[in-house]
Amino acid sequence: MNGLLRTLAALSALELVSVLALLANLVTVHDDTVSSVLGPTHGALYLAVAVTALLGRGLTARTRIGAVVPLLSGPLTVVNVRREARAA
Repeated sequence: MNGLLRTLAALSALELVSVLALLANLVTVHDDTVSSVLGPTHGALYLAVAVTALLGRGLTARTRIGAVVPLLSGPLTVVNVRREARAA
């Protein structure tokens, strides 16, 4: 797996964890402090995944499109990156 795919996999996993934490907070205690910290963190990770996928060289269109789908960008990108790594 090359550096771009490794970076996308790590960013996507972090983005997925952040959105799951936000959803867990929403369903359970809905603490405003947690939301105010995780919200911008998740947004930054989402943008990092999208920009990395859109500007990265040699990625398939499927990976690029999956990286910009809101809420599902993390899981879709992880799946597509693994698929690309196996094909390479």
